[in-house]
Amino acid sequence: MKPHTHLLALAACLLMACNVSTSEKNTNDMDTFKTKSGKTLKVTPIKHASMELCFDGRIIQVDPVTEGAEPVTDYSQWAKADYILITHDHYDHFDGKAVSALSKEGTVIVTNSITAQQLGDCEVMANGDTLRLADDLMLYAVPAYNITEGHTQFHPKGRDNGFILEADGLRVYIAGDTEDIEEMSMVKDIDVAFLPCNQPYTMTPEQLRRAADMVKPRVLYPYHYGDTAPEAMESAMEGSGMEVRIRNFQ
Repeated sequence: MKPHTHLLALAACLLMACNVSTSEKNTNDMDTFKTKSGKTLKVTPIKHASMELCFDGRIIQVDPVTEGAEPVTDYSQWAKADYILITHDHYDHFDGKAVSALSKEGTVIVTNSITAQQLGDCEVMANGDTLRLADDLMLYAVPAYNITEGHTQFHPKGRDNGFILEADGLRVYIAGDTEDIEEMSMVKDIDVAFLPCNQPYTMTPEQLRRAADMVKPRVLYPYHYGDTAPEAMESAMEGSGMEVRIRNFQ
């Protein structure tokens, strides 16, 4: 085999590690970030609260659901996950069918205690816990809950998780279902943040702005936004100095 053929084959293998069939994945929405040592983190929005992160050839699926949110996603067509992160057990965040389709030997599933009861073999994290997934990959569980009167039953304090994923120094905050809680002021040095925006279950655009002002990410993805108009979120973020990216997270 000629030297350039070896390089082409290697490139193809690396691409396949982070890709699924083109019928399932919209590569136009894929964003790429570089870590401090030049490794790559690719973010692919899927829908609502579901996303795929590909870090240095390793697949991380976040809150995968088949039918809990539109459109229906056939995860059997996606690459198997090395890690699956589940913030909590609501139908639009947790789906056993999706978890099964994405799992392979050695897949590490991380979630809270309630969801773990339905899954069995997984890593259980509570607010404040830390888990080393790999030498260059750390996971921190942080609070995610409602504070608006009449809404606290949706996501009670202490039950569900948000996650901070630190990939070779690049810090990604996946807030989960939460409002602009005071603990966000302790979430520091975030490069990329995913903050939810759909009342009554998470935040209003005004709360989104307050949350973002506490977290101060370099890049902000409003996600889990349901019927919230993207224009309302963009308007709320005007003058923040943050880069706001609207993607397919309805």
